[in-house]
Amino acid sequence: MDAFVFPGQGSQYPGMGKELAENFKAAKQVFEEANDALGFDLESLCFSGSESDLKLTANTQPAILTASIAALRVLQEEVGLSPSYVAGHSLGEYSALVSSGVLAFADAVRIVRQRGTFMQEAVPVGVGAMAAIIGIDQQKLSDLCQEVSQGEVVVPANYNSPTQIVIAGHKSAVERAIVLAKERGAKRAMLLPVSAPFHSSLMAPAAQRLQGELESITISPFICPLVSNVEAAPYQEVTRVKPLLVDQVCAPVRWSESIQSMQKAGVDRYVEVGPGRVLSGLNKRLDRTATHKNMGDVASLRDLQG
Repeated sequence: MDAFVFPGQGSQYPGMGKELAENFKAAKQVFEEANDALGFDLESLCFSGSESDLKLTANTQPAILTASIAALRVLQEEVGLSPSYVAGHSLGEYSALVSSGVLAFADAVRIVRQRGTFMQEAVPVGVGAMAAIIGIDQQKLSDLCQEVSQGEVVVPANYNSPTQIVIAGHKSAVERAIVLAKERGAKRAMLLPVSAPFHSSLMAPAAQRLQGELESITISPFICPLVSNVEAAPYQEVTRVKPLLVDQVCAPVRWSESIQSMQKAGVDRYVEVGPGRVLSGLNKRLDRTATHKNMGDVASLRDLQG
């Protein structure tokens, strides 16, 4: 049983999607559709843009979504795989919704462009931060965050594995958490190169603005169940899509539990669809009994075909 999983921010790199677009019409058409939907040349940004431009959240989000859907279209056309479940890490949940037939790609790419803008504008640059903490379990890290908050926000934001957790909040509080985590035995504790404290309550203004934008978007029936970041459980009710996307902005990404949920459902192969292999590395540690593949370039496509 296959599950398609889609990457979020941190997977972007200059040139992503270019090889597929040069070799497959289906991928090229996705980038053209993104250009038309957004009203600017996203294709050039992905293929030849600078790393600094790609790191801007309002650019990163539509770029990763587009590269992911381009890879998906090639995968569908060349291999013919149909997943039993889909999931995506943060931003990747929008790619998963496109994959499951719920969102039209043009709507999704416009929404994530706005989502990125809203997130960046929610907190002034330099006020918020995120950090990766490795080697401390969830409860201890949650307690640690409360201990160092001092009236500021600092919370677990991404539960990537039982001992690999990303925290987010006010920069000064995140920095205090890093110091204390190291004192208490964390293997690594380091700031991440992101421009906003995603998946924390500081994103509430972005969630409110996103809710307004989602009102005009058409939601279609699910082709297959999606495991949401907020609940880490599969669902197919169309009425729940928009509320869960709004909640996702401030809620933590429960990735470790999401993989456990799919494992219990019988998934025995995960295919990471999109740029990079970040999720494949995580998933191998979360489910050691399954097969893990990725699809983001011609070489990985040939591996799936073989």
